Amino acid sequence: MQASVIGYINRMRRIINMVYILFTICTAAAGSLMVRAQLQQLSGYPSSSVPNWLSPGSNAWELTAATLVGLMSVPGLMLFYGGLTRRKYVINTMMMVLYAFSIVLVLWILFEYEMSFGPPLLAIKGFGILGKPTPVLTSGILTSQADIPLANQQPNISLPTLVYFQFVFAAITPALIVGALIERMNFKAWMLFVPLWSALVYGPLAYWLWGGGWLAQLGAVDFSGGYVIHLDAGVAAVVAAMMIGPRLDGERKLSPHNLTQVATGLGLLWLGWNGFNGGDPYGVTIDASIAVLNTNLAAAIALLTWLILDVTVNDKPSLTGAASGAVAGLVGITPAAGYVNGLGALIIGLASGAAAWASLNLIQYRLKPIRNIDDATGVFSTHAIPGFLGGVLTGVFADPHVAALIVPGLSGALYGNTYQLIIQIVAALVVAAYSGFMTLLILKLISKVTPLRASPITLSVGDREMHGEVAYDEYAFPIQARDIEVINGRSRE
Repeated sequence: MQASVIGYINRMRRIINMVYILFTICTAAAGSLMVRAQLQQLSGYPSSSVPNWLSPGSNAWELTAATLVGLMSVPGLMLFYGGLTRRKYVINTMMMVLYAFSIVLVLWILFEYEMSFGPPLLAIKGFGILGKPTPVLTSGILTSQADIPLANQQPNISLPTLVYFQFVFAAITPALIVGALIERMNFKAWMLFVPLWSALVYGPLAYWLWGGGWLAQLGAVDFSGGYVIHLDAGVAAVVAAMMIGPRLDGERKLSPHNLTQVATGLGLLWLGWNGFNGGDPYGVTIDASIAVLNTNLAAAIALLTWLILDVTVNDKPSLTGAASGAVAGLVGITPAAGYVNGLGALIIGLASGAAAWASLNLIQYRLKPIRNIDDATGVFSTHAIPGFLGGVLTGVFADPHVAALIVPGLSGALYGNTYQLIIQIVAALVVAAYSGFMTLLILKLISKVTPLRASPITLSVGDREMHGEVAYDEYAFPIQARDIEVINGRSRE
């Protein structure tokens, strides 16, 4: 009896071994066929078009992520801000975003990319201050592998892919400032402001944190732009709003003309953020997946936090409030998305939503003399505040097991590294101070050339006077409440 059982076990063992060997052979054969199919698929291309260092999957994802981020500006922000403004300023608002997107692309290719990510032009005792501002135009550069020399990063994607991916971040940053300046800025002044601000403010900050510059060398991290983009733009927005002055009397209250348009813009922003944060590992990695999941979790909890506060305090949930909450959560998780675990993302989203709500409803629009600064859509509260908070909380919640997937050795104060919290605070203060001072300086300079603010007559008419066209036929749609427009030289309400 015992012998028969042992024999049965031995036979089963041999069968299992045979199945395992057969499975291994089939797997190897399938892999071989897949490789052969891939080679056949690429056989129509010269070997130089798909070099050994290139990962087609990562390159394709980065191009897709860049396109998603581009859609956040055009048409995402155009729709979002355009819906939040009065009907007579829609064209002007969308044109400000569209112009920023276009002029930054030209500057980025001509000199700003290399100034932000290239080899150092200026370094002090080994600490990078600024990259060499050279163009990205020659065939030798365009066919090379992506490289950020000072940061010692060589992702397996092409350099043009990295250039375009980083461009869409550079483009959306000044476009975010538009929300604070709608309904009164002189468009000619805006045309001067964007290139100067992008080159003198955004470029250096990107180099300091992303290009391997001095803040990065000291250990500061910013996964996808909580500091470089949102804190930077939020501080610049409130300084610019202060310099330009408030909207016309009677137009200080935000009066969205099309909330459906706002919702559409929000959708493009929210889902576009999957590329915003999911593309920053520069490839198809586990960390990219974690970043996308964390991004959406933080946005959702921040939106819910804002709605709960609105219902508790104001007794009514609003779409504009929900949109602001979602944006605050997306901003707050941006500096941390690929460094924290799900619990960290949840806490950052909750804190970002609550802090942005409190800033907008209890401080920015109520506290003297801050309330006299006309930040029209609350860019400071929904970008600077959560950007600052998210970056600082990165120094608390950075999980070494998650961060090891992209920055081995990074951890937050919660895991015993209090230095990370300190350097995150220092970096935030540096970014805020530099952005604020340079924005003030640039606008002072521009004011010597052209007025920062459109004339009262121009503002009383709106788009027709500013751009010679309107978004809607004035006579086909009823006039917006409390809006005064001048049509054919006559005022009407």
